[in-house]
Amino acid sequence: MTTLPPSLFGEPALRSEDPRFLTGRGRYLENLPIEGVLRAVFVRSIMPHARLIDVGVDVARTMPGVAGVFTASDLDLPRLPASGVVESTDATLEGPFGREALAGEVVRFVGEPIAVVIADSLASAEDAAETVVGGYDPLPAIIDVEAALDADAPLLWPDHGSNVVASFEASWSDDVLAGSDVVVKERFVNQRLAPVPMEGNGIAIEPHGDGTFTAWVSTQVPFDVRDDLTDALGVEKQAVRTIAPDVGGGFGSKLQVYPEYLVVAAVAARLGRPVRWIESRSEGLLALTHGRAQVQHVEIGARLDGTLVGLRADLIADMGAYPIGAFMPNTTHEMLSGVYTIPRVASRGRSVVTNTTPVAPYRGAGRPEATALIERAVDMIAAELRMDPIEVRRKNLIPSEAFPYRTASGTVYDTGDYELALGEAERLAGIDALRAERAARRQRGDHLALGIGVSTYVEITAFSAKEFAAVEAEPDGTVTVLTGTSPHGQGHETAFAQVASAVLGVAFDAIRVVHSDTGVIKRGAGTWASRSLQAGGSSVFERSGEMLAKARQLAAHLLEVAADDLEPADGGGFAVRGAPDRALSLAELATAARQAHRLPPGMEPGLRAEGVYREPGSTFPFGTHLAVVEVDTDTGEVRLVRHVAVDDCGRVLNPALVEGQVHGGLAQGIAQALFEEVLYDDGGSPITSTLTTYAVPSAAEFPRFETARTQTPTPVNPLGVKGIGESATIGSTPAVQNAVVDALSPWGIRHLDLPLTSERVWTALRGSAGPDGR
Repeated sequence: MTTLPPSLFGEPALRSEDPRFLTGRGRYLENLPIEGVLRAVFVRSIMPHARLIDVGVDVARTMPGVAGVFTASDLDLPRLPASGVVESTDATLEGPFGREALAGEVVRFVGEPIAVVIADSLASAEDAAETVVGGYDPLPAIIDVEAALDADAPLLWPDHGSNVVASFEASWSDDVLAGSDVVVKERFVNQRLAPVPMEGNGIAIEPHGDGTFTAWVSTQVPFDVRDDLTDALGVEKQAVRTIAPDVGGGFGSKLQVYPEYLVVAAVAARLGRPVRWIESRSEGLLALTHGRAQVQHVEIGARLDGTLVGLRADLIADMGAYPIGAFMPNTTHEMLSGVYTIPRVASRGRSVVTNTTPVAPYRGAGRPEATALIERAVDMIAAELRMDPIEVRRKNLIPSEAFPYRTASGTVYDTGDYELALGEAERLAGIDALRAERAARRQRGDHLALGIGVSTYVEITAFSAKEFAAVEAEPDGTVTVLTGTSPHGQGHETAFAQVASAVLGVAFDAIRVVHSDTGVIKRGAGTWASRSLQAGGSSVFERSGEMLAKARQLAAHLLEVAADDLEPADGGGFAVRGAPDRALSLAELATAARQAHRLPPGMEPGLRAEGVYREPGSTFPFGTHLAVVEVDTDTGEVRLVRHVAVDDCGRVLNPALVEGQVHGGLAQGIAQALFEEVLYDDGGSPITSTLTTYAVPSAAEFPRFETARTQTPTPVNPLGVKGIGESATIGSTPAVQNAVVDALSPWGIRHLDLPLTSERVWTALRGSAGPDGR
């Protein structure tokens, strides 16, 4: 078993990826040089629900530069199934929910592709696409997810007989609130969000004329894309090399195999020429999967001293037109009790289709919804009991000595010290001074109301992950690391090089990390659920140890000593203990390993180890976020003035990488609380289809983030690490929401749904009785 080197953790190494990004040498899909490449532009439905009578393409086919125009009838492509993404819930839904690559019979949301134009330039393709006209026979559309449950609601899938495509009940008939002195009921809306990655969706396919293809795709899961492309093209997996070059963000939206990928592949094969498609920003807001979109009916009970008794949650998840993310209410159920010792939990989940863009994982995938639910519910219980929200939390926290801890939902948490994180957040924020300032403003009737909000969260990461890695020493003294993960901004090249460097004793800059290429790497699950260091890093750690053990065995053979008589040499390799002049460098050992006559009996050539690491369970990062807001009670404007984030992701490999993930997560979580929401009109047309109407904040809208970490290692993996990529998003949203409601509490406002825009806050204030009922 490989021992953890003391040098492995806590080193804030600069990202080895950054020089190429900062000097303009990043290789993104748009700037890949592909000779003779054609451009694809998709024509999309303008109707939310309709029978597609015909698609008029005759004019487009005659326009200059056009190489072809294709509809569903021109391409014989398989339907994409509706299936889960997370390994523990990876199952195809029963029912007629498969999606056509190009809609040929029925369109189910505005933005669904109905045709594709291929031309020698983007401008020519766009001009021709403007002339393609769809003939529609409108069908009734359903946009509101709760209205979609009505018995007389229009059906997206009449053969299924219901808009509910998946459901579950857990202890639903139990009286989980029995014994409560007070019960609070509320309806929460976790609004629909658009991921808006910096780089949009896209793919390029090059046929080589011999039945093989190269695909470049902006994705988190190149092996999944490879597998579906081979099905669409009718070739073996080895015939399609799939590469994810530098990918400019994903946040879960690039976990899907999109129908556009299959269409571009089929067209490239048909024309015998490379084809590239990159979506526009407006296309991305219409067709890239959305996130969240969950309505929650919640009841929570407590005793008069603040002890929580039980929780009941009815979860209604909007799936959009195709139920890609139907598993997400189950994940919400797993995490409903949060960090608290709630003895009884009942929940029901329903995944419901509507005539809107499909909903799928988005930075948290069911866990942010759970944290938002329980953290708002605990605040409302505290308000009902006239207790301090932090006091109620502290009273109900799972104690550190109780781990591993099985919740009422049946989820087993690995490790945690929730009290430590909460106390650290209070200390950093200066909670007593904040409370005094809030009281003073309320006493003098200040129009800038101060609000304090807290969120104590726990989330689930890795989901019993597995991942491939290979580690090989080269004759020039460098080491090549192959990984099945696929980064899109996280810093895997840096992190995995740190792991290999620490285990092998080789310089950090002598490690080359290769990823995201199915032509070089045997297998890989990609990057999602904050799994990469846990699964990919642990795999690199184990393979590095195995390769080092082989190197030691080879060195002992060549130096004619026992393996136990060797010690690590500077810069890698081994020396005889007590005789440092008798040594072999890693480069010398790698060279010898390729010469069969120098190997001991039974040793395979090459200084290499490869294999798959299998994580035996999930891990549960946690933390406390504390937000401070000012609300202008004249205008409703909300300003976040402070945000303290204390996050625990187990052992910290590289503090700089963790800090980057926390900052990005905070930006997206706060954005959900204050700014972002996808909206449709009553007829199903998108209102927020450009960045002039979908409010993505800039850095100017955020304060300086105040971050800290506690470290509670997990026994689940050999590194003792947990995920961090989604934690700050999960913890920040309810902290900000609670802070705004706290600021408005003197006006009798007990809850407001997200986002907390100036208009929403102003309307609530105007509808109130005034501060303290005056």
